[in-house]
Amino acid sequence: MYRKLFIGICILTISLTMYGCGKTNSDELQINSSPYKRTEFLMGTVVTVKIYDADKETVLDRIFQTIETLANQLTSNDIDSEIANINHYAGEQPVEVSDSTLKLIVSGKDFSESVNGLFDITIGPLTSLWSIGFPDARKPGEEEIEKALSLIDYKKIEINEMEHKIYLQDKGMRLDLGAIAKGFITDEVNKLLEEEHVTTAIIDLGGNIYVKGLAPSGKQWTVGIQDPYSPRGTTIGNIQTTNKSVVTSGIYERFLEVEGVKYHHLLNPTDGYPFNNEIAGVTIISEESIDGDALSTSVFAMGLEAGMDYIESVAGVEAIFVSTDKQVFLTTGIANFELTSNAYRMGEMELK
Repeated sequence: MYRKLFIGICILTISLTMYGCGKTNSDELQINSSPYKRTEFLMGTVVTVKIYDADKETVLDRIFQTIETLANQLTSNDIDSEIANINHYAGEQPVEVSDSTLKLIVSGKDFSESVNGLFDITIGPLTSLWSIGFPDARKPGEEEIEKALSLIDYKKIEINEMEHKIYLQDKGMRLDLGAIAKGFITDEVNKLLEEEHVTTAIIDLGGNIYVKGLAPSGKQWTVGIQDPYSPRGTTIGNIQTTNKSVVTSGIYERFLEVEGVKYHHLLNPTDGYPFNNEIAGVTIISEESIDGDALSTSVFAMGLEAGMDYIESVAGVEAIFVSTDKQVFLTTGIANFELTSNAYRMGEMELK
């Protein structure tokens, strides 16, 4: 279930212009031009955190301890994890969980409800059935898909917030928090940075990017938007932003090919197959990374026009859509997108 978390959907490139050491953004705050940086392989992906505030190098220790602790709680691949325990006792008994796990499940259920199940955190039986991105990936049979679909229903998650207990009503149900777990952890790291009074940083959890403060130049960060048809690190353009999360989902990052047909990893909880519409990739710019995770998956289910309309209705959120015919569409709040790839062209759409 946690497999989407364990594999970065997309790498977003952050380009910086570095200046001399000892730059200050205020009279009291010293910002280094070269960051304190740590990179580790966690959650099945490359995790990098950069801190530019002077004398804040030790904060990296606490950050990576936090990431590792949360990842261990939320993975279903470890039989001792909290999520694996919930899934194991599905249809049998409630399971007590930590504050972090409870908070994530509450948020996940709320997201599922907000889009009427187009995004559903009980999709675990289906994702484990297809297993796209792993050696045992295969196209399942219709009967298998129908059985998995019968076990997907976020309304059957019982949450007892007073006792910190989670219960899945039917045996065989499985939580899959992979679509939002990296975003949740990114937000928790950002909160930790706030506690440690870090003002200038970059969090990169395998493609979930958060840019904090201004770059050492005093300008906004330049964030590259991944080309969904090319290897990681290849961009179609960029935006300038600060204190924002940037999350991208794309259909060509992981896929299974059977008899010449490619099946990507973004699965529809209503029909059991990968979403099949005109969206090749979508980038969500939001204040919280968990929102970017959930929305980037949800709009795939809606399609291009309905997805853009939906994002327009969500306060504080913007999106960049890349269509399968290589057009780029922007929601109305994006004013500083720069297209840098000749293989793409800007599209126009009249929103409702």
